[in-house]
Formats: sequence, structure tokens, C-alpha cells
Amino acid sequence: MVSVRCDPRRAKALLASALLAATLGAAGCSAAHDGPPAARTPGVTREPCPHPVNKGHGCIYLGSLSDLTTGPFRSQGAPITQAQRAFWDRVNHQGGIGGYDVDVTTYVRDNHYDPRVQTSAYDEIKGKVLALAQTLGSPTTDAILGRLRADRMIAVPASFTSKWVFEDNVLESGASYCFEAMNGVDYGVDHFKAKSVMVVHYSGDYGDDAAAGVKAAAGARGVSYIDVPTVQGTPGKSTAEQAAAVRAVLSRRPDLVVLTTGPADAATIVAKTVQAGYKGHFIGDNPTWSKSLVRSPAFAAMKERYLIAAPYKPFATDSPGYTAMRLALGRVEPDDSYTTGWALSYPLKEVIQHAVAAKDLTRAGLLRAVHELKHVNYEGIMPAEAGNRSAAADVSAFRESTIGKPDEHAFTGIRTITDFAAGLTARGYRLKAPCYSTK
Repeated sequence: MVSVRCDPRRAKALLASALLAATLGAAGCSAAHDGPPAARTPGVTREPCPHPVNKGHGCIYLGSLSDLTTGPFRSQGAPITQAQRAFWDRVNHQGGIGGYDVDVTTYVRDNHYDPRVQTSAYDEIKGKVLALAQTLGSPTTDAILGRLRADRMIAVPASFTSKWVFEDNVLESGASYCFEAMNGVDYGVDHFKAKSVMVVHYSGDYGDDAAAGVKAAAGARGVSYIDVPTVQGTPGKSTAEQAAAVRAVLSRRPDLVVLTTGPADAATIVAKTVQAGYKGHFIGDNPTWSKSLVRSPAFAAMKERYLIAAPYKPFATDSPGYTAMRLALGRVEPDDSYTTGWALSYPLKEVIQHAVAAKDLTRAGLLRAVHELKHVNYEGIMPAEAGNRSAAADVSAFRESTIGKPDEHAFTGIRTITDFAAGLTARGYRLKAPCYSTK
């Protein structure tokens, strides 16, 4: 059974369900805290957090399942997790939420970007957290969707597949890989006069979602389309594992290559093809970049030929949200993954605040708050309309992304060259189902 994000026509049924849950959980509320007794709500306690900030506050526990050590996105998982810790620490120092501090450190687990490990880690912590502040990876998050539905658990994905906008339990931010890819192709056609496009991608929700976006954009813009699946690289073996993808680029010579891989694999493909004489251009989805690439042998080729389509602007951008993030993080090496972790946290904060205001700090209360969310104050990191969760998927899906260029003088190695924008294809695309399901 597939759970589909609610539109207004489903509001009555959801309201009845949420009111029933609130009624069952409201008996015996403590005057010290908003919401139901801790015993009825997993992840909410009257006892203080392990490292309390506000005297007399209870604790809301949030879990995180991230790629921290061995997976292809480990260079992103650690700063994402650190930024979320800083975000919620700021919330606590601003007074917490409804008489509670928020703990996002006790239940952090390493998923190794492995669906089996993810499932095991989720089962370990699910009875101890109110929601998941992070679940990194499309295939890993997909692996626990059934459990999230059964447990009525809200999860914040550190991934951007278009499937999430259809899921009641997944609280996403930013343009999907599908719309990023559409915007990348539109940029390539408009600026490079591309007549042919190839997508090199991992299999699964991540890569296939972008591939579907490339295919849709190629059709809309009248350019030829080539699909090249590739394997997910392992540390130290990227050159050998991406050899087939490199050969495909060199044999077909497309004007534009869209990459949906990890950073190391993207660097290998760009460097090896450019070294062999390829003259076209690359645009990568957001996960293809890591600041560490500035110091890699591939950087010269990437600076010349590679652009990134991203859901946010870089770490050093001037806005209240970026400033707050940098102050909260303190002295860290700038990294755009910090921006991801920080930005992803705003919707969950608003949902918890809404649930507290409704005196329904339960998992059912969070679900109800998600369905009522029409905008999110991202403090300038993203447009407020990116937080609309109250409408059907085709209406609420955010379609705008930015385009950036490698620059060794930029704090995170990327300089934004276009502001938030949706290209011709994304603006006209009707999102009736997850993009990858139409690939």
C-alpha cells in the first residue's frame, strides 16, 4: 500500500484521525509542558535531555540515520549531521519548544548508505524518538518507508527524489533530483546550445529520478537522449568502476552530460573524459560535489567543464539563515553540506511548533501539522513557498534550483552563477507520479 501526501480533499479524514489521537493522548497532561504525557509519546519525556539547556524543560528526542564512515556520501553525511546538531542547539538556546529542549545527538546512527543497515538502525531507535531529523539517502529512506507509515513517524530526508513529495511521512525541502536535472538540461540547451544529452547515473531512486528528469527535458527541448547507468563506486576503486561510463561518454560524444553519482565518481568521469579529449560539458546534481574535490587532481577539468545544479546557495551566502548557521557552527571548514543539514531542519522545527500550539505533541500531531503547513521561514536560505505541504504534489513540489561553478577562491569551492529559477521544462511538467516511475 502506498501512502500519498494529502491534498485538501483528504483533510476531513485526516482531521478526524488526528483529533482521535489527540483525545487519547491528552488525558493527564502536565501543566509544565505542552502536549500529552511522556509515557504516551515515544521520544518525548518530562525528564531533561542528557545535556539540558533550559532548566525545568523536558526532552524531545530526534533520530538521525546518516552515511558517516564508509558509504559514497560519507563526506557529506558528517557535516549534515553536525549542522543539524548546531541548528537544534540554537533552538534550545532560544528557549526550546513548548517547555522542551531538543536532543539530536543521542540517537545518531551510521547507515553506511546501506538499506539493510538503515533498517536495522531504524528498528533500534524507533521506539525512542519522536521523529527522524535526518535519513540520508534515497534507497536507504525508501527501505524504511513501510515502517515509517506503520509507526506514523515523520522523517526528514537528506535526499531529493521526487517520490518524497508524494509521501505523508517524509518532510522534504528543495527541488528534487528530477527537477534539478530538468533545470540542468534547460541550462545546457540555453547556454551551450546542446543538441544531445547523456545522463550517467546510479541505479535506484536517486539516479533514476534524475535520469527521468533528463529524459523529460530532452523531449521537451527536442534534443537526443542517451541513458548510461553506472555502478556506485567504492573507495579507491572509482577509476576502474567508472571505466564503462568514461567509454560511453567518449564513444557517443554528447554535447552535455548530466551526472547523478557521488563526488569521487563524478570527478573520475569528468577528469578521464576531458583528459581523453572530450569537449562537451557536465552538469551534476547536488550530491556530485564535495569541497574536497578542490584539492583533487580532477579539479582543473571540473573547473573548466563542470557545473552543479543545487537546491541551495553556498555556505558563505549573505542572508539571516546563513549568518545564523555560520555563527552556530563556529570555527569550521566551510562546506555546503552544512547548508543542507541546516536548511533541512526548518520544516521539522515548524511542524513541532505547530503540534505544540495545537497541544498535540504526538506523532499523529506532527502528521497533522505537516498537512497544514503552507510555508516555512527558511530565513532567506530558500523561498518561503518551498515549504508548502498542504496541496497536492503537482502544486506543492518546489521546482527551482541554482546553478554553480567550481571556484577555488570560493569558501566551499562553488560560486553561484544563477539564482533560484525553474527552467522551461520544470515549469511545464505535470508531476502525477514520482519521476523515476515514468522513466
